[in-house]
Amino acid sequence: MDIHRHETAPGALSEHMLADDPMTQFARWMSDARASGMPEPTAMVLATASPDGRPRARTVLLKAHGHEGLTFYTNRTSRKGGDLAVNPLACAVFPWYDLRRQVTVEGSVRAMSREDSEPYFSSRPRESQIGAWASRQSQVIGSRSELDRRFGELERRWPPPTPVPMPDFWGGYVLVPDSVEFWQGGAYRLHDRLRYRRRDSGWIIERLSP
Repeated sequence: MDIHRHETAPGALSEHMLADDPMTQFARWMSDARASGMPEPTAMVLATASPDGRPRARTVLLKAHGHEGLTFYTNRTSRKGGDLAVNPLACAVFPWYDLRRQVTVEGSVRAMSREDSEPYFSSRPRESQIGAWASRQSQVIGSRSELDRRFGELERRWPPPTPVPMPDFWGGYVLVPDSVEFWQGGAYRLHDRLRYRRRDSGWIIERLSP
């Protein structure tokens, strides 16, 4: 294969195409993903490590992104919440198969304050707010009926239009990147992989072999 032709072929990813800042570039690709009509473009696979170093992953929804990083919300007593309390490092992967694209973000994670978490909680559908109270995420329960019964009890506790308060065990997190890789699928598996890596107060861009 002519490597030079591959570098300039339609759909290829070249260094000159990238923004100076990875989160600006991420915003461009997220906009493309949303416009593509794919289901759940904000879904990301979030990997954490347990206190004994066991890797664990699950899919969560990205709720905001900007120069500070990626924002998601969860029950702080869940497995991921427990992992992050002990080891506040994570990796998130956006698998945009329809676009032959993937973004991998690695970095530290900081917990958001209650004050900063409450606006998003208040914007959620009422049923989802009650669901946050009903579920003790990641804990073993006896049956589905147990969960449904708990949900019904909480609906009666806070009948409309009574506001549902945010649980003290629930809140937001921000994944602050120190590495962001943009992957674009290429012919013959000669994919383009360009990685931003934090250095001092800025970023350097490196090309990785596929």
